[in-house]
Amino acid sequence: MESVHKIALLTGGSRGLGRNMALRLAEKGIDIVLTYNSNQEAADEVVAEVQKRGQQAVAFQLNTSDTKLFDPFYQQVSTYLQDTYGKPTFDFLINNAGTALYAPFAETTEEQFDEMYNIHLKGVYFFTQKALPLLNDGGRIINISSGLARFSFPGSSAYGSMKGAIEVFTRYLAKELGPRKIAANVVAPGAVETDFGGGRVRDNKEYNDQVASFTALGRVGLPEDIGGVVAFLCTEEARWINAQRIEVSGGMSL
Repeated sequence: MESVHKIALLTGGSRGLGRNMALRLAEKGIDIVLTYNSNQEAADEVVAEVQKRGQQAVAFQLNTSDTKLFDPFYQQVSTYLQDTYGKPTFDFLINNAGTALYAPFAETTEEQFDEMYNIHLKGVYFFTQKALPLLNDGGRIINISSGLARFSFPGSSAYGSMKGAIEVFTRYLAKELGPRKIAANVVAPGAVETDFGGGRVRDNKEYNDQVASFTALGRVGLPEDIGGVVAFLCTEEARWINAQRIEVSGGMSL
């Protein structure tokens, strides 16, 4: 990581947890390349907020479940980096993009399963693989999992299974990328008040109260509870943290 400018590539950075991650990273002096799926206006707003914090930022549209888009996307990113910084590489990859699925196991369709697989496992696996030539030695990879990989709530079998796979994948990344001094870790949020999954945790008071009741710290999570942990993992202080799963849930289901 010789470059003076530290740069993070963050997927799903236009809203919710990703938005907060981008802002916290910027506050650590890190420039941002973020992806958004469809909401360019929200992505542009995050770019402006990052710039207000004195860092450079850019947003590119990407459907992270479609592996055919990855080669042209990385070409776009490397061209931007070369033009902006004089070299086509970056330091931190944060695989955050994702969607929710709430469906009982008995009723989960193959189509729903494939959608979860493409977004949360296949997409992350190959998006990370294709990032390797551009990722600086000594960099970091942070994969976003979920408390649902540790505890089980009815209706999240497909989603939780993919997140469990991501946690195993992250340990393999740490092992195989160790010679390049690239650390790989997992951040696993608990239930958080965002528009994720249609805003279920945020907007359903009964569900919100229920989650708070079995969380040791007595409330549901907020986006600002998560972003700072991701940003910390990109700092020099976190250099010796590797192959770890860090759950950020306030102590859910202990």
